[in-house]
Amino acid sequence: MKKITTFVANTKEELYKVIFPTKIQVRQAFFAVMIVVTAIALFLALVDFIMSLIVSSVI
Repeated sequence: MKKITTFVANTKEELYKVIFPTKIQVRQAFFAVMIVVTAIALFLALVDFIMSLIVSSVI
């Protein structure tokens, strides 16, 4: 029982040290991820389209 109490106390203590992001930081990170994901998706769609044109012209 002592180990559980110590674990909970240490966990609580560590949680007080955590710095959570602000709403602005979360929003900025969200938009940055969305922009990068969209750019990569568009690039892969373009590569897929070009490769399908090449394969279609060969066949």
